[in-house]
Amino acid sequence: MERIINYVNALQYSINQLPKDRIVSVIDLLHSARLVGRQIFIMGNGGSASTATHFVCDLAKNTRKAGWPHYRVIGLSDNMAIFSAYANDEGYESVFAQQLANLIMPEDIVIGISASGNSKNVLNAMELAKSQNATTIGFTGFDGGHLASLVDINIHVNSTIIEHVEDIHLILEHMIVKALREQVYSETMTDILLENIQSPQ
Repeated sequence: MERIINYVNALQYSINQLPKDRIVSVIDLLHSARLVGRQIFIMGNGGSASTATHFVCDLAKNTRKAGWPHYRVIGLSDNMAIFSAYANDEGYESVFAQQLANLIMPEDIVIGISASGNSKNVLNAMELAKSQNATTIGFTGFDGGHLASLVDINIHVNSTIIEHVEDIHLILEHMIVKALREQVYSETMTDILLENIQSPQ
């Protein structure tokens, strides 16, 4: 029982330290990306690959509303054929960057999930994304690693417990998708069009 209580208490402590302003910034970026048709790429390894896949699924399916554009979201951990081809022929560190090279456009959004922040394949993809003027977002833990300083927005989980970091990354995914769904149901496309007319970019 004590181990369970300690796990929950430490998890809650890390949740309470999440950078809420940065989470709001990510929500705003993703909402805007939907409206203008930007692509969103999400990636990770191991447990983070599972979270990336979950994020893609939820963002594509759970935010739909009639009359609104769908999210153009792509998981870079999911196509095992191309993933393993790049890993086998060009090295595991290339598996995300080479997929991005085929698809990325300026102002697209790339999200990298890495507990350590030091996954070489994620870092390489982020370097490529930045070279193409994409917006980069990291979900990290531990000390943030190299990813924390590389991306435009880093959402850091302040924990050195891998299970807690992965738990909270999944919570972040659900939190963001729920906020996006609620936002779209509280607005109309007429509101958006009027706002754009009154405040041209």
